[in-house]
Amino acid sequence: MANRYDCGEVITAMVTPMEKSGAIDYDKVEALAEHLINSGSDALLVAGTTGESPTLTNEEEIELVNSVKRAVANKAKIILGAGSNSTASAIEYSKFAQKEEVDAILSVVPYYNKPNQRGMIEHFSKIAQSTDLPIIMYNIPGRTGVNMLPETVAFLAEKFPNIVGLKQSFADMDKVTELKMLCPENFVIYSGDDSLTLPMMSIGAHGVISVASHLFGSEIKSMIRNFKSGEYVAARNMHKKLYPVFKALFTAPNPTPVKAALAHKGLIEDYVRLPLVTLTDAEKSELFDVIDSVKAELSGQD
Repeated sequence: MANRYDCGEVITAMVTPMEKSGAIDYDKVEALAEHLINSGSDALLVAGTTGESPTLTNEEEIELVNSVKRAVANKAKIILGAGSNSTASAIEYSKFAQKEEVDAILSVVPYYNKPNQRGMIEHFSKIAQSTDLPIIMYNIPGRTGVNMLPETVAFLAEKFPNIVGLKQSFADMDKVTELKMLCPENFVIYSGDDSLTLPMMSIGAHGVISVASHLFGSEIKSMIRNFKSGEYVAARNMHKKLYPVFKALFTAPNPTPVKAALAHKGLIEDYVRLPLVTLTDAEKSELFDVIDSVKAELSGQD
């Protein structure tokens, strides 16, 4: 059965390039978007947590979307982070996303105020009723403080055709199995953690909403394609080679490590907005050593 709405296998949770002043560097936004499309990304998630969404204004989000649209030129889908712990705000963000004509939205489980499962159902029901856009829900208990259960996801997926998928950032494979057992066959599950992509795909996940694809997009796409074509050993070997990078990119609050790595490659400047702070020189050295080691292994030079 075909997916309800396929945003592709590799969705990059795109960083927001910034200048030293804290202003967004829109030229670098376009250049980075082009780089990501050319290195394996099927879709770009704009203004997600990796894009430092808590610090972005509405005006900045509009210009971000327009900049990415110019760069993408229909070569990849655009997903906009449109979640909130206020249902009213999430509805407004969803309407804004539809007005901006993006392809889908990502909507996170409400954070900090910690709703129960019934509250989550009411929250996502109101959002689904407010927009025609495809909705990918986002379950990340480590940030929200609550876990959306498979039964809740399945109820929403059955009731609302525009709730098309789930980004699952929760290292519990039993819960992924339950999701696949309970949800409609064409409901799409994405790994929300690079290191969980292959394990989750073994149970039926479709792909990944990735941070590491900023640096190793083609390799992640290769891993996924190999798995889906039955080349399991090749997929497993790529997973093992990339694993050190998957972990190194989260040794400090996201997106500071990946921004440092992208700056090291000359793609953006290494700036984040407070309360995030850039890596120390020692942290950068350790990160770059891991990346260089993985690159060497991938090229057969180690």
